[in-house]
Amino acid sequence: MPMAKPSKNSFFGGAAILAVAIVAVKLLGALYKIPLGYLLTDAAFADFNNAYYIYGVMLLISTGGLPATVSKLVSEANALDRGNQVQKILKVSIVAFSIIGLVCSAIMVLFPAQLADLMNNSHSRWSIMVLGPAVLFLCPLSAIRGYFQGHAQMVPTAITQVIEAAGKMLFGLSLAYILLKNGADESVCAAGAIAGITISSVVACVFVIFCYRRHRRNAPVATDTPDSTGEILKTLLVIAIPITLSSSVMSVADLIDTSLVQGRLQEAAGYTEAATRTLKGVYDKAVTIYNLPSQFMLALTLSVIPAVSAALSLKDYKQGAQVSETALRTTALLIIPAGAGLFVLGEPIIRLLYPTTDVELAGWCLSALAFGAIFVCLMQISHSILQAYHLMRIPLITTIIGCVLKFFITYTLVAIPDINIKGAAYSTVCCFGLVTLLNLLYIRYKLPESPRYSRVFLKPVGCAVVMGIVVWGIYHMAEMVLPHVGPFGNEAGALSGLGNAAAVGGSILVGVVVYFAAILLTHAISKEDLALMPKGDKIAKVLHIR
Repeated sequence: MPMAKPSKNSFFGGAAILAVAIVAVKLLGALYKIPLGYLLTDAAFADFNNAYYIYGVMLLISTGGLPATVSKLVSEANALDRGNQVQKILKVSIVAFSIIGLVCSAIMVLFPAQLADLMNNSHSRWSIMVLGPAVLFLCPLSAIRGYFQGHAQMVPTAITQVIEAAGKMLFGLSLAYILLKNGADESVCAAGAIAGITISSVVACVFVIFCYRRHRRNAPVATDTPDSTGEILKTLLVIAIPITLSSSVMSVADLIDTSLVQGRLQEAAGYTEAATRTLKGVYDKAVTIYNLPSQFMLALTLSVIPAVSAALSLKDYKQGAQVSETALRTTALLIIPAGAGLFVLGEPIIRLLYPTTDVELAGWCLSALAFGAIFVCLMQISHSILQAYHLMRIPLITTIIGCVLKFFITYTLVAIPDINIKGAAYSTVCCFGLVTLLNLLYIRYKLPESPRYSRVFLKPVGCAVVMGIVVWGIYHMAEMVLPHVGPFGNEAGALSGLGNAAAVGGSILVGVVVYFAAILLTHAISKEDLALMPKGDKIAKVLHIR
């Protein structure tokens, strides 16, 4: 049977479905993290995040390369009409990675105190232990997500993401509130909050298994002979290990960096463990907001690998390059203005979302991390492009180089008392900036067809600069007009409460309008780009885009 040419809009069709789900997920995440910031002290928030960093490493060890690997192999097998091969790929991946997940889960459950001591934060042990079982359930969940993504069916992935987000919000906040009201220690309250992740992972796993069973019943009968278990396992590991390593390097780096930050604050800068936990909690609240843009870009990251892989399997290098360039340009169009907004509104956003924390310090960190948010998203999409071209080692190498720089800057700057936790923000921006630069240089000079970076970056940067200036001006005009009244009726030195909320919301709204007008006037997005999207031709016609 002849191989089918991939649909022109399959890439952005899948991305659009995931984008809608991720908007819902992030809204639910905001409803989780923002009240959590009120419920937990800064120190307890640090305990929560310490456990989450360990969980992130264990999760990536067991599932880091799994969805991308399975989606890639399933996409290629589908293009060759090998239905039995597809089913065997899934079965082998579930068994192999669940064994790894069981080991990782056991380490967290059985040795939480030892892991907490490694983080230089002994109070995080309860959160580590409670979060351990989630790793095991996410192994089959990740494999089946990859299976559906390889079929260009993003709905199961989208729904399970919503289930996870809603579950951790409902269960996590409820448990944290109950424990707080019953006078539990702040570290135990943090463990209650993080337990929502474990409960939601179980529910999502059960749901996606149900989706797979229904999909399998409706699948046509296949006649191909699948590869042996050993061959499939070898292929899985050859592809998954570099992806996992490149993904895990960043999570391991975050884990080491967190331990390094807390250790250097205590050993070199002279802070107590209690003061260190508070400083780290303030920084983590800025990081929570800084992470949001990269999570919204997950739809593009998940969709680019199967889309480019399918084109390359048919030797259509021009289509692969076009999808890659469009993905990079779309990323730039979305993330650069978001970064500009975080930079100019860092302190007002912190005052709006976390008014009880150290607003000045957290606001400074958020403004600095705005540049990191841009680099992270560009790094993620460039990683996906390289992986789709079977260049698995390049993201690993560039990430390691960036992490070495990160550790050096963290070790040096955090130990200086006048800089302290701000050093972590400096190191983050430098790390991701270097990794992104190295990735883009490799893509430009080594791939058979490479994106045109002038088309990718120049207009989005120009439009974002204009938008940033307007947003800064609108907010400060509002600051001069609106009353400076604090949340309890006292006169405040800066806008707060409803005044700050109105100024932030109004300036963002104006910024969105200005930016949208700017990209239309400068033709920053082309008809070619929209042609890859569902109903793209109609959108281009309505917006008069040529």
